[in-house]
Amino acid sequence: MKKSWLRLIGLSTIVTMLTGCDPLLVLDPKGPQAQVQAKDIMLSIGIMSFIVLIVFVLLAYMLVKFRASKQSPDYKPPHIKGSTKVEIICVGIPVLIVAYLSFISVESNYKVESTPEKYKQEEPLIIYASTSNWKWHFSYPEEDIETVNYLYIPAERPIEFKLYSYGPITSFWIPQLGGQKYAMADMVNTLHLAADLPGEYMGRNANFNGKGFAENTFNVTAVTQDEFDDWVKEVKATAEPLTEEKFNTLLEPGHVGQSTYTGTHLTFLPAPEGENGGHQHGTSHIKDHASQQNDH
Repeated sequence: MKKSWLRLIGLSTIVTMLTGCDPLLVLDPKGPQAQVQAKDIMLSIGIMSFIVLIVFVLLAYMLVKFRASKQSPDYKPPHIKGSTKVEIICVGIPVLIVAYLSFISVESNYKVESTPEKYKQEEPLIIYASTSNWKWHFSYPEEDIETVNYLYIPAERPIEFKLYSYGPITSFWIPQLGGQKYAMADMVNTLHLAADLPGEYMGRNANFNGKGFAENTFNVTAVTQDEFDDWVKEVKATAEPLTEEKFNTLLEPGHVGQSTYTGTHLTFLPAPEGENGGHQHGTSHIKDHASQQNDH
């Protein structure tokens, strides 16, 4: 009896705490890609909840109907052969559920891996998102500016991220705009996202990469196109240029705050794509940097 009361109190405490939490970010989508994924998550939860409900109903029915009775000790129940109908139901329904979810998953995967349908007629903003222990570098090649640990993007415009790493594998993730994708050395992965509304969003690394993982985050600010253009002009007028020496300093392991520069590291250290892909781009540069530090 005492244990039952303790379980009830514990459950009540958990429920009370959860009511004070913010809504799950993945279920509060602010972009078309995230909306597709949130819809799939809710569909999966609905199907699984229905299955669990049916199982519990059948369990209660079996416990009541086939409960122990006051039969004599030598009673032997009648022999019953297997039911083909029951076997078809038990096997067929799970197969149909898995097939349906597989179809939905493949269809959704094509949607989230391409430019959002509603923005296909617009020119995407290309941003190179590279990572190093434990920070994010965002290069805007068309605007010729670079930011560290924060993103400034126009709302209602497709964004094409080029992801790669100057160290261990990390995972680029903005939960309210879409799913995660890995950033790795020596190759570039492409991720298509878009923000339907201006706002502030949280971004982070979703793949454990050492002791600085917890703070391997970045802020995302979505604004109107006019505000984005004004921000670009302000950066070009006020920010310091990004030099190779400064970038080498940023690559050193550790945490730094947010910063903004004119120019990008792509001019002196191109991304590992095209002719540069697969040639130990990230690792070789880190080794060269470490060697220079030792020489000094």
